[in-house]
Amino acid sequence: MSSRPAPLIPPRLRAILVRVPLLVPAVRLVRRVLSHERNLMIALIVATLGIGAAAAQVSAEWFSPSLLVLVTLTGGLQLRPRSLAVLLGAVAVALVYLAAVQDGHVGPGLLATIVVTGTLAALMARIRGKIGVQGLRGDAMLLELRDRLRAQSDLPPLPKDWGGRVVLKQAGGSSFGGDFVVSMRDGDRLELAVVDVSGKGVDAGTRALLLSGTFGGLLGSVQDFLPACNSFLHRQRQGEGFVTAVHLSLNLATGEYAITSAGHPPVVKFDAGTGTWRISSAKGVVLGVVPDLHCEPDSGVLRKGDALMLFTDGLIEQPGRDIDAGLDRLLGEAERVFHSGTWWEGAKRLVSALSAGHNDDCALVLIWRP
Repeated sequence: MSSRPAPLIPPRLRAILVRVPLLVPAVRLVRRVLSHERNLMIALIVATLGIGAAAAQVSAEWFSPSLLVLVTLTGGLQLRPRSLAVLLGAVAVALVYLAAVQDGHVGPGLLATIVVTGTLAALMARIRGKIGVQGLRGDAMLLELRDRLRAQSDLPPLPKDWGGRVVLKQAGGSSFGGDFVVSMRDGDRLELAVVDVSGKGVDAGTRALLLSGTFGGLLGSVQDFLPACNSFLHRQRQGEGFVTAVHLSLNLATGEYAITSAGHPPVVKFDAGTGTWRISSAKGVVLGVVPDLHCEPDSGVLRKGDALMLFTDGLIEQPGRDIDAGLDRLLGEAERVFHSGTWWEGAKRLVSALSAGHNDDCALVLIWRP
């Protein structure tokens, strides 16, 4: 007696059954988040009604109606917009009951404070709802992005006969800005780029965060770095301002270097033999303007005692002054702060001296050969 073959499962049903085990953890996570929010909302509503009843029946001094401000603020930080609306309804009920039972305990000042707090809480909940995060996780994400951007700006370890330092200063003391540095080292080859996104402070920080990851991935992966960055920006067509950049490729074994620039302030080189600074001739159009970027590179050799300085326009641009005058001021200040091989300390002093008196993002990269 032959056994019947097992019935075939339809492909669509089989695909669903295969995905079910993968969906279980996600469903559990969603249930956990929703359960936590529901419990928090219930607890805040109970606290709201309890404060209103205790203030009206027991003592308004021990159970001050102003505690409703803290409850509203907590809801704005932790609840979704719908749950927050329910909580604000409970706050309104508590205030109406308190005003009806204890006349005089709900004054115009308290009402105005709660209305303003409720409005701010609703705005915070709405913004977090768009982002898709709860509580203070959005701030934690920004902090992590800031730390990643700073870590990416650090130079890779250099040989003992080389030195380098990066100094970044954002406008207004912000953690984010439009100036950033990307770098990588592959054996004896060091490549780095200094990029300046139009704008300053937090306004330019969002684009800088996006482009730092893109440019960091392109650096060392393509032969023509700036043309590849230009092609990427030209495809975006966002029209959100311009981007300038300068790219340095340095051979750590021989000291040979090549510089390409796209609308960026010129690189300057310190020649230890003559004790003077020389301005690089590399130039090109800003990134993202034309489909095919043409750069006029500059090359040379770094010998013992020489140095290269890459910077953004925040160090040389000042309102009402010509850029050439700012560049002359930079070179004059560099001769003053860099003496007797004080490259490391002098880099920060140079940025502090040139950025004083104006509010703009600044970046400086110094590579020297002791």
